[in-house]
Amino acid sequence: QFQLVESGGGLVQPGGSLKLSCAASVSIRSTYDMGWYRQAPGKQRTLVATMNIYNADYAASVKGRFTISRDYAKDTVTLQMNSLKPEDTAVYYCNIQGDGAYREVWGQGILVTVSS
Repeated sequence: QFQLVESGGGLVQPGGSLKLSCAASVSIRSTYDMGWYRQAPGKQRTLVATMNIYNADYAASVKGRFTISRDYAKDTVTLQMNSLKPEDTAVYYCNIQGDGAYREVWGQGILVTVSS
């Protein structure tokens, strides 16, 4: 069964760093978008960062602070989050957007809390 397994969330103080990782249980085409979305309490789920072999996209609110990377051989995607702010607090979801059975796939979500 195809799964996206996320890890790395938790509690961090403002200004701190966290790294989120997501591993796919099957091989993912490099042309598929693989990345992260987040959903804060009472808000809609929004894009954080996503990438494929051609390009990477970031939400304006995280540019310069977050870095997405992808290991195409291991089918993993990582989000390095620096200079975290309280407004980054959310459940972060790993996501794949491709075609066919992989048109849109979500992980179970992982909580990131930025608080002093």
